Amino acid sequence: MTTPLVETLFKELYQVIQSRRQSADPKHSYVARLFAEGPDRILQKVGEEAVETILAAKNRDSHSVIHETADLWFHSLVLLAEQGIDPQQVVQELINRFHLPNQ
Repeated sequence: MTTPLVETLFKELYQVIQSRRQSADPKHSYVARLFAEGPDRILQKVGEEAVETILAAKNRDSHSVIHETADLWFHSLVLLAEQGIDPQQVVQELINRFHLPNQ
């Protein structure tokens, strides 16, 4: 179950990602540049951020875990956009797995 704030945050961030993918100049937009570089670059960034999150957790550095997890979630949203998957589908999968009530 997500709170309205979290749900709104992910929806708005996903919309920004989609907007920059379609209309932003890769010279001026990190998101547009990721899409211009292709799926392999997006996958590489997700992998890098996952490793950085793991290393921060291994070092017991909670500030870095928060920072790196935010990076990982952001790049995961970019990956979902690249794959044409709405983040709500992932939320629904979690709801189904844990038998949570739909909102």
